[in-house]
Amino acid sequence: MTVNRRPSGTHHGDLRNALEEAALALVAERGPHGFTLAEACRRAGVSVSAPYKHFADRDALLASLALKGYQEQQRRYRAALASGTDPAEQLAAFAAAYVRFAAEERALFDITFLAGLDKTRHPELAQAGSALHDDLMPVTSRIAGDPEEAFGLLVRISAAAHGLALFLQQDMLPGTWNTLAAVEAQAARTARALIDQLARPTSAEGARVHHDR
Repeated sequence: MTVNRRPSGTHHGDLRNALEEAALALVAERGPHGFTLAEACRRAGVSVSAPYKHFADRDALLASLALKGYQEQQRRYRAALASGTDPAEQLAAFAAAYVRFAAEERALFDITFLAGLDKTRHPELAQAGSALHDDLMPVTSRIAGDPEEAFGLLVRISAAAHGLALFLQQDMLPGTWNTLAAVEAQAARTARALIDQLARPTSAEGARVHHDR
């Protein structure tokens, strides 16, 4: 996902979009903490006083982009969930989509997870994160009926996908395993394995079942 691009050399009729585009480019180069609002203005070709019509400070600009990131994640994850009806395969597709989002939208991913934005100041971000949870919990609940177990499964699958996404970003996987396709597949396999692990009884439960027989 990218913000809408304007033709080069034209008047900034869409100042907000121009600043978001400039900030995304700076985040891609330097990370979410590596630039100032004045630098975003210079990159966008506007005066340093221009952004205050839309953004109180740099965090407000980053929060606007973080919200776009959440919205793009929701679009991708909903498409993944709609790809099938089996909950295990839906969650495997979600895990793969998580990795692909991190790879294809690196700047938005970094803003979402590394900018350290205050969600009490930007409650729309907390609401957007809750919307992702609300989309995914009904799927995990079909596997684990208990709400705590269902939430725990969602956390484990998301955490595994997040870690794999970071491994890919940092070139930490060897050889042919360090490709987007390979890491997507690994994320999907890991999701299935976590689901299988939940479905299997623990050794203590297994012993009780055997004793009862």
